[in-house]
Amino acid sequence: MEFCPHGTRLDCERNGILECKKLHFKKILQKHTDESLGDCSFLNTCFHMDTCKYVHYEVDRLSTSEDKPNIPSGPVVRVESTTLYPPQWVQCDLRYLDMTVLGKFAVIMADPPWDIHMELPYGTMSDDEMRQLGIPMLQDEGLIFLWVTGRAMELGRECLKLWGYDRVDEIIWVKTNQLQRIIRTGRTGHWLNHGKEHCLVGMKGNPANLNRGLDSDVIVAEVRATSHKPDEIYGE
Repeated sequence: MEFCPHGTRLDCERNGILECKKLHFKKILQKHTDESLGDCSFLNTCFHMDTCKYVHYEVDRLSTSEDKPNIPSGPVVRVESTTLYPPQWVQCDLRYLDMTVLGKFAVIMADPPWDIHMELPYGTMSDDEMRQLGIPMLQDEGLIFLWVTGRAMELGRECLKLWGYDRVDEIIWVKTNQLQRIIRTGRTGHWLNHGKEHCLVGMKGNPANLNRGLDSDVIVAEVRATSHKPDEIYGE
């Protein structure tokens, strides 16, 4: 369902819209909530909702249970079926994994544990360990999407070059909260609060059948769990 730009059903009605069919939110008011402080930037992703005094929100279930979105009718389009295989994981220490056992890939999406000199809920790798990763073994030609943040931006560009890639583009993820508002109190950043992340796009060789210019280099999407990147990146 599409989000209502007014946020709550009450605000929607205050703007003269009495039968809005879009998705609304309602405030989560707890004993320690101080409405005069305004909204918490993280809303439903706030790590400290049991103590945070700012206002949080949850989906107004009345919107999803009673209101049905109007789906326009149109011609039926037949799409050629594609076989989807279940995802697979390998739990390992990347520093010592023989990458050749994984085979070759046309596209790589990488979100490495960069050492960004901040306290993180997971282990990180040193700059030299990043440079020595066996990424070159995974592709003869193709694209790599490499997530970087903070001080890792320049290191990420250096790693792409060392791994045999040309940096051809860059995607920016603008982080929003539950109400589709930009997060202005980021969890990262030494000098400024980071409300965005960068994804470097590298290319090796001359891969065929590339779809060019189909999408934007800016993704505006909601923040979820730690390190969970937006699903929209897979549509690029």
